[in-house]
Amino acid sequence: MNLEPVLENKRVLLRPLQASDLDALLEVALEPSLWEITSQCIRNREELEKYIQVALKEREQGLSIPFVIIDKHSGRVAGSTRFAAITPQHKRTEIGYTWIHPELQRTGLNRAVKYAMLQHAFEVMGLNRVELKTNERNEKSRNAILGIGCKEEGILRHHMIDWNGRLRNTVYFSMLIEEWPEVKERVFGKYDF
Repeated sequence: MNLEPVLENKRVLLRPLQASDLDALLEVALEPSLWEITSQCIRNREELEKYIQVALKEREQGLSIPFVIIDKHSGRVAGSTRFAAITPQHKRTEIGYTWIHPELQRTGLNRAVKYAMLQHAFEVMGLNRVELKTNERNEKSRNAILGIGCKEEGILRHHMIDWNGRLRNTVYFSMLIEEWPEVKERVFGKYDF
């Protein structure tokens, strides 16, 4: 499995995360609104550096494929995302750890990111299942996940503790390989990616 693929469409470039991306990502990561309803929080350069180090170590171990998100319309670094919890023996992964600068949210960028990742997961990696999850309180994220054609599976109660100590219920979503062709056409077919 290629742990450093480059994914691209007309709207977005997803390139492998590197330690040298620290400065480019710092401006985005220091936006406090990104971390209001999350299990992690990045408040300074050191926390972002640790975040990147963990992501790169997980890539070395074959557990995740972290990306830098580049918005091709503006040419700027927009945030980060990754394939996580890669489980080759069960042909599944999770799309997660996605954070995008607030100015670029609700612009279609995240939809282009998810399209590129779902297409790669099903058509290149040959996976059977892609999972997504979010905080039960994060309505914006829940609606976005449903909006790309994923199915809500249920809520894991007290699943995690957020960075601020609050107990988190986590909503799980998924898409299956047999659902992808219809979702690709119905949800993403109207966009010029």
